[in-house]
Amino acid sequence: MLNSLTINNIVLIDRLHIEFEDGLCVLSGETGAGKSILMDSLGLAMGGRSGRELVRHGTEQASVIADFHMPSPHNIWPFLEDQGIASEEDQIILRRTLTRDGRSRAYINDQPVSIGLLRSVGDMLVEIHGQHDERGLLNSGGHRKVLDDYGQYAGLTEKVRKSHKKLARLEDDLKAEQDKLSQAQLDEDYIRHNLEELGALAPKVGEENLLADERSQMMQGEQMSEGLNDILSSLLSKNGVEAALRSVTRRVSRMAGQDGGVLDPVVGCLDRAADETSTAIISLEETLRNMEFDPHVLENTEERLFALRAAARKHKCMADDLPNIIADFEEKLRALEFSDEEVHRLKQEVDAAREAFHKAIAKLTAARLKAVRELDKLVNSELPPLKMEKARFKTDVRPLESADWGADGGERVEFLISTNPGAPFGDLIRVASGGELSRFILALKVVLARKTTVPTLVFDEIDRGVGGAVADAVGERLKRLATEAQILVITHSPQVAARGASHWLIEKSEKVPGGDVFTNIISLDDADRQEEIARMLAGAQITDEARAAAASLMRN
Repeated sequence: MLNSLTINNIVLIDRLHIEFEDGLCVLSGETGAGKSILMDSLGLAMGGRSGRELVRHGTEQASVIADFHMPSPHNIWPFLEDQGIASEEDQIILRRTLTRDGRSRAYINDQPVSIGLLRSVGDMLVEIHGQHDERGLLNSGGHRKVLDDYGQYAGLTEKVRKSHKKLARLEDDLKAEQDKLSQAQLDEDYIRHNLEELGALAPKVGEENLLADERSQMMQGEQMSEGLNDILSSLLSKNGVEAALRSVTRRVSRMAGQDGGVLDPVVGCLDRAADETSTAIISLEETLRNMEFDPHVLENTEERLFALRAAARKHKCMADDLPNIIADFEEKLRALEFSDEEVHRLKQEVDAAREAFHKAIAKLTAARLKAVRELDKLVNSELPPLKMEKARFKTDVRPLESADWGADGGERVEFLISTNPGAPFGDLIRVASGGELSRFILALKVVLARKTTVPTLVFDEIDRGVGGAVADAVGERLKRLATEAQILVITHSPQVAARGASHWLIEKSEKVPGGDVFTNIISLDDADRQEEIARMLAGAQITDEARAAAASLMRN
């Protein structure tokens, strides 16, 4: 339950501290006293809308603190534990600050949190309903969740969500694999043609460099052999070196026989020179024989080299990468075969997941229809005491096309009403008048509160537009609802106020005459309660008859 609410510098409130009690808590006051400011402040602490206009004029920062007592067990405790938020002694403190420049910060048990997390926790602690509130029960988009919460079959809704998630994932996988297969099929002819070309070429890593070196050597050898042949021809001609040496040697040898041996060294040198020249010629001839090659070999080498380089240009890679290109094409062909098998396998998995999803939907639908029958019966039983004997309530469960089934199930749920016999059913906010709408909402709340996990319900002028016996019936239902949860009701109805277990008066006041006006809240004892209820009965001029009527209402 909400233990207390502390408000600082919110519009007309400078500082306000309210300590609430269990049961039916009544707040009343003149129109314009600041009740809406109180609701805005509570909403701010719950993670609701913020704006710099909420900061009281002349101040730089506003804040709201909501202190809750929440005994275990309750689903909020594992939620807070999952968020890493520490707590002790069943206490939860929500705090929100707002600065003049519009910045807002949120805290849970003094730990900084996001506004979204504050709102999630606030929704688990307080449910605020105003007559013109378009959230909650007035929003048909939330009716399905309201029904599911009432039916208490969370296991079925969770199974539907999980099976839908699995089906969606498998369908995405199947589509991706089908797209991959389609693309591969479009490329299959191209892949096979290139693989055939490259397979015939059979490139090897390092082959380009080897062929280039061989070609270079053959071309250089061809040029060198031409020069060496010329040299050999010069050496072997009749005017060549060897012939000249042999001729000179013979002439010197003839002269050596006449000089007594003086020319013998010269003859020895010339002989050796002739022999070395002869040896050089033999080596040169052998070298030329070794350098001989088949021109067809050079031609074949060049053709192979140029073919490798052309293939590399075509596939925009280096020649040494061509074996990898072949491997890649082969892998794509294998993937094509595998993708076909994978598509078949995924289709089977999708069919199985879809069947499981449809079975989960069927079980959830059955549970919802059972909950609908119970909910409609109980809500309709609450209408006569609220002076709506001719009205009827119906929960419309409308099946969706299977293509529209999702994580929330296979049907649309909407609460409908008919205010008169024979009148068509319509949505709550369009069919009912203000007073009727309030009573319908109250009837729903009374029924839903039997299974609610929200400890505090706030009704902002839910009794507007009703009076007399109807207002008395509203008060009785609110009092009954207060046995299931803490109820805060802002009211102008004396019949509702008289049912309260505690009562606070909201009023405007001046701290000094002629000074600023502030909103204040006062806890009323029995005598003050009687006076406030008398004011609600009589208006500005409180009479003894109004006081007597107030006392009678409080006794009853």
